[in-house]
Formats: sequence, C-alpha cells, structure tokens
Amino acid sequence: MSVLRLAMVGGGPGAFIGPVHRMAAELDGRIRLVAGAFSRDPDKSAAAAQAWGVRGYADWSEMIAAEAGREDGAQAVAVVTPNHLHLAVSRVALQAGLHVISDKPATRTLAEARELAAAVAASGRLYGLTYTYTGYPMVREAREIVRRGDLGSVRKVVVEYAQGWLSRPREREGAKQAEWRTDPALAGAGCIGDIGVHAFNLAEFVSGRRVERLCADVGTVVPGRRLDDDCNVLLRFGGGARGVLIASQISAGARNGLKLQVYGESGGLTWSHERPSELTIDRLEGPSQTLHAASVYLSGPAQAASRIPTGHPEGFIEAFANLYRDFADAIAEGRADAHPVPDIEEGVRSMAFVETAVAASRDESGWVALDGRIA
Repeated sequence: MSVLRLAMVGGGPGAFIGPVHRMAAELDGRIRLVAGAFSRDPDKSAAAAQAWGVRGYADWSEMIAAEAGREDGAQAVAVVTPNHLHLAVSRVALQAGLHVISDKPATRTLAEARELAAAVAASGRLYGLTYTYTGYPMVREAREIVRRGDLGSVRKVVVEYAQGWLSRPREREGAKQAEWRTDPALAGAGCIGDIGVHAFNLAEFVSGRRVERLCADVGTVVPGRRLDDDCNVLLRFGGGARGVLIASQISAGARNGLKLQVYGESGGLTWSHERPSELTIDRLEGPSQTLHAASVYLSGPAQAASRIPTGHPEGFIEAFANLYRDFADAIAEGRADAHPVPDIEEGVRSMAFVETAVAASRDESGWVALDGRIA
C-alpha cells in the first residue's frame, strides 16, 4: 500500500499538539511527513524541519503552493495551529487539491465552519478532524454496544471533562499554551471550544444520537480572564434521551479527567480516559463486567483499533494514530464513509454547540434548539 505524503502547518518548537500529530501520523508507516511550515518564526520553522529531516518553509501559503506543484510533494496537510488559522490554511490547501486533517475545533467560529464546509464540498478532497478520543479501541467498542442495542434504548448520557491547569491566570504568567487559548482573537471560545467540543463529540459518537436542545451555564471563574473556563450544559438528544455535559479547566487538582457514561433501559456503560483500555458494563439485572482492549470477544472495530495483545497498555498516541491510519485508508480507497474519521459535519456541529451554549448562557435563554446544519 502506498505511503501518504503529509505536510504540516504549525507544531514547531514549544508546541504541545504538533509533535503528537507527527508521532501519531507516522506510527503505522502509512503516512510520512515530508514538509512543514512549523512556526511564524522562520528560524524555528527551519530548525524543526532540520530536526525532522523534511522540507521547511517560512510561510504556510508558500509551502502549500510549492508542495502542490511538486511531483513528490505533499498529498495532505495537517493543520495544528491555533484556531484562528484553521479556516484559512484548510481552505487554501483544499483549493490546491490537497486533503486536510485538522486539530479540533474545525475553526474559530460557526460561520467559519460553514465556510469551510462549502470549501470541502467544492474541493472533492477529504477532510478529517482529530477528535482523538474516538480513536480509542474501547470507545469504539462502547459505540458498537450501543449500536447493537445491548443496553436497550438510550435514556441518559453523562460526559465530564475536568482539567485544573487554568485554575490560576497562567496566561498572565508567560504560559504560551494558556495565552492563545484564552485570547478571543486566536481561540474564539475558551474551555467549551478547547475541551467541551471533545466531550460533545464523544457523547454523540458513542450514543449514536444527535443533541437537539440544550440549556447552558457557561462562565468565567478566574478574574480578568476573557473567555470561559467552566461549562455546565444540560442536553436533550433525538429520540428522547437526556444528558449532562461538564467541561472545566478550573477544577483544581484534576488532570485530564474525561469520563463518559451511557445508560439504557437495561444497563449502562462507563469509559474513563484515565483507564482507557477498560470498559465497564453494569446491568439492571445481572453482574457487572469489565471488558479489556484487544480481547478476542470485542467487536471488529474495537479489535482493529488495537495493535498489541490484551494486557499491554496503549494510549493517547495510539488513539491519535488510529485516526491518521483511518484517514490514510479513506484517501487510498476514495471513500470516507467506510472509516470512522470525524469530518466537517462533526466540525460544524461542534461549533454550533459552542456558539449556541455560549449565547444561551449569556442571554439566560434557558432551553434552546441546536441547529447543527452545515448550511
């Protein structure tokens, strides 16, 4: 099978998620990084390119034009910049005939996400979003359990994503990652756009149901902060299920506490990011059961997402790598629907969730409809 050639925008020295994307993309040998515009600082971009043995560029638009014109140039672009550049970079890459895989959220605003959706449709190229947690084997197993009806009709979904790293004003203490994430011009939204979208996407991915209405309390706890840092949202799903979504970056002492619970008529399931290789099933009338990643009794999608035998831990990089491998396979096969890679529809829905929740909380609107349509 041919190897997909990848270019990257962002992710240079000092970045957190850029090196994660690079490691994940190349883990399975399906993708090779060949070029990058890794930083606004030309020297930093050149240093990263030299360290990784790839072609380096000082400007991302120059890189896309050059790579699109090379016989051995990149076939896809990974966008790992702050949110304000997602639309511009993705659109130019798509117009140049390159596929795009982007870090979440898709864009800075809902309007931008819908602009991007139009660009994707016009390009004929594939677009993927790295909602990382959908790449975990036991998250995919949870989805299959719900899809098969093992729990009965879904009644309640509870998803919590708690972090504590922004419990103090780190954006005023020289922390680069905090600076852009709390800047409205660069991020668009705060906690809800940073980790709330992960929780929202995970809830819809596993439950198989779309959120139709919500009631939100989105606020800023740390004095002087310009964007939200704590979110509490009640959800109503299609089909009647109710839900609760909590996303917080001021939960002091919390590390990366993502947890999902789905309850049906006859039982429920629980998955936690701190124990990602396990999935607990609790039954109304029967014993509880813990399922383990890579076990022979798991569904096909869950087994396909594991690389090593059960009992050997796999984690964040491997889950990320599953999305990149699925993306490469989708490109090779010319069809995205055969692989569970979040796409621009998920990107638009997530931004609709963000803007609807923020506005409803600000205006104290109570229950409001969520319009996640692409156009």
